[in-house]
Amino acid sequence: MDNLLIQKFDKVLIANRGEIAVRIQRACHKLGLQTIAVYSDADRNALHVRYADEAYNIGPPPATESYLVIDRLIDVAKKSGAEAVHPGYGFLAERADFAQACYDAGLVFIGPSPKAIAAMGDKQLARQTVRAAGVSVVPGTDPGLSDDELIAAAEKIGFPLLVKAAAGGGGKGMRPVHEAGSLSNALAGARREATAAFGDGTVYLEKMISDARHIEIQVLGDSQGNVIHLGERECSLQRRHQKVIEEAPSFVVDDELRRQMGEVAIAAARAVDYVNAGTVEFLVDRDKNFYFLEMNTRVQVEHPVTELVTGVDIVQEQLRVARGRRLRYLQDQVKLKGWAIECRINAEDPYHDFVPSTGTITAIGLPTGPGIRVDTGLYEGHTVTPYYDSMISKLICYGETRGEAVLRMRRALEEYRIMGVKTNIPFHQHMMESHRFLSGQFDTRFVEERFSMSEREIHDELEAAIFATLVAHQRSQRASQIVAPGERDTSNWKWYTRWERLQR
Repeated sequence: MDNLLIQKFDKVLIANRGEIAVRIQRACHKLGLQTIAVYSDADRNALHVRYADEAYNIGPPPATESYLVIDRLIDVAKKSGAEAVHPGYGFLAERADFAQACYDAGLVFIGPSPKAIAAMGDKQLARQTVRAAGVSVVPGTDPGLSDDELIAAAEKIGFPLLVKAAAGGGGKGMRPVHEAGSLSNALAGARREATAAFGDGTVYLEKMISDARHIEIQVLGDSQGNVIHLGERECSLQRRHQKVIEEAPSFVVDDELRRQMGEVAIAAARAVDYVNAGTVEFLVDRDKNFYFLEMNTRVQVEHPVTELVTGVDIVQEQLRVARGRRLRYLQDQVKLKGWAIECRINAEDPYHDFVPSTGTITAIGLPTGPGIRVDTGLYEGHTVTPYYDSMISKLICYGETRGEAVLRMRRALEEYRIMGVKTNIPFHQHMMESHRFLSGQFDTRFVEERFSMSEREIHDELEAAIFATLVAHQRSQRASQIVAPGERDTSNWKWYTRWERLQR
């Protein structure tokens, strides 16, 4: 085991923003911990700033000048008296140098050791590490090969295949190749993109698994050497290698496959003495053969679906483990009950190639009711900027069965109102009615290759603007009126309903 710095702490700096920062704050407050927020100039009025016990400005809106500046975050931790740092996901969450800087500054890093992050952060080193532990990996090459060597290796691996960046993620530096003639261009393009995104143009080849499902296993480890898994999440519904809908459990995973994948995930975690929350990702082919893809050394965006079906508060476990506590659960105490589905709500236009949408939230109405959970940092007046990821909320629905979870998700999507920016809520509504989705007949290429939005699009922006004006006028009128019990102002009601539909 690494000699991790483990100590009690009462004050946590959250090195992140948006919904995940709010999520971590709630877990901290539940344990009686004080929270320190950081914010860029663009996030001065953000919800995570309002909810924190203290908040500090860390620079201009671009992440490279604020949320990604390690020295500035360490300075805030020292100035505020924070004793621990939670990185959330994204930004610096999987940067070994950030974890090391925290340790060097005497801070508890709420996550795995720098060594474990480094081992799993490099995709090829991760493959070598887990392969040595007996874990199957997708057939491919080692890093550092020349283009000529990769072209020669491709003939042995067979097409189709993927060119992938060794230091990559999120689809950056990745190119599908279906025939030998297009490999050279794919290699050149992947190297350029990887160099621009990660400062490292190293690429490798990986066999493309046809009709593959993307299944991940949530793991938890403590500093006493205990490691457990919390079952699987189905993450096959993706656009441009970014997940859009996740669920737990998976439609295709039975008890035996879950046991096998869980054991392999635990073996992968033990191979790097893993402590805290992490996720081991696999590709599963049509014959239920599974292959290691990578390990994410942080809390995942989609962790809520696992929390709902297991009853385990993953973020709270992260905090407890970082304080040196044992895991509260043994493997045989982890039981999956019911079904949970998560839709990532993004500020983007699904009718126009999902182009990002920016602006100020003029109105918001959150869905409620049994089995409904909304993780968000949104509020009326919130400004969605172009500086950060387009995901602005997560809608999670739970049911005793998958069918009940889907029905609740349909209702929740219908109730969800976000006005001022376009969102992908219509995409999710269409997906919840897709026969392929409902029957579980999808893979990682389903969204991009076999799913399309309805042809019905909104073209009359002037009409929408008129309706918006009517609603604004109606609200101002209502503010100055007293309506007697039982009465209801129905003026412009049909216009309001029509305008709401246009906003979707």
